Amino acid sequence: MSTVARVFRRRGRLVGAAVAATVSLALTEPSAAWAEPGVPDPPNQLITDTGKGKLAEADRDFAIKVRLAGLWEIPAGEMAQEKSNNPRIKKIGQDIAAQHVVLDEMVRGAAAKLKIDLPDEPNEDQQGWLDEMRDAEGEEFDQIYIDRLRSAHGKIFPAIATIRTSTRNDTIRKLAQRANQFVMTHLTLLESSNLVDFAALPTAPAPNAAPPASGTAGGGGTVLSSADQNEPSTSLSLPVLGLIVVVVAGIVLFLSRNLWADPRRRRRRRYRSYY
Repeated sequence: MSTVARVFRRRGRLVGAAVAATVSLALTEPSAAWAEPGVPDPPNQLITDTGKGKLAEADRDFAIKVRLAGLWEIPAGEMAQEKSNNPRIKKIGQDIAAQHVVLDEMVRGAAAKLKIDLPDEPNEDQQGWLDEMRDAEGEEFDQIYIDRLRSAHGKIFPAIATIRTSTRNDTIRKLAQRANQFVMTHLTLLESSNLVDFAALPTAPAPNAAPPASGTAGGGGTVLSSADQNEPSTSLSLPVLGLIVVVVAGIVLFLSRNLWADPRRRRRRRYRSYY
């Protein structure tokens, strides 16, 4: 067999193995398959769901927030299917409502395992959003539905990130991971409506806003900014200068003594002394 043939045969085996592995992974864990080209879904089966780990008040609050989301977004999605004249809005409402039913089952299961009391109706703000949708029709309803849901999903991201990276309870950790996947999906669905005015979104705060350069503390002493405290001084203090002088003098003395002790230098000196 020629070298070229062997190379193509080897490549064919690698491609076949890769395809088989991908199919096997997708069959055994659908969430591990690619959601879209180059973007993987995190494999949920790698996180345990035993209820082990200390449960913090933030964990309980997170489960309540997930439950509340379903309590108003499910009826909102049902209204979208009934009140909208836009087929795309109808489909978005149907999909988000159906997915919240699944997420609601997850949070109720987690709450039962961890003995967390969950609410049975939306909070006051959510009730107001639902009333706003009930009073709207047609395109006005579409805009309110998209705006309210997208804003709510955007606000839940920080809570999910905090719980996902800090909770000590594995059931809440898995719930946070799954909730994050739902939220990202819903944001994408809402934005596919082409009704989101991205230019009108609030501007994110500037990262690491610098504190004032100076200030007073206590009896009027100057307070350095964090940049001043972290930036090295460009001037040398007297102790540092003294140390540098001592080191340089030691090096010069060491080199001069070695040069003086060089046997060739001694022979030259003896030779010159004979004349």
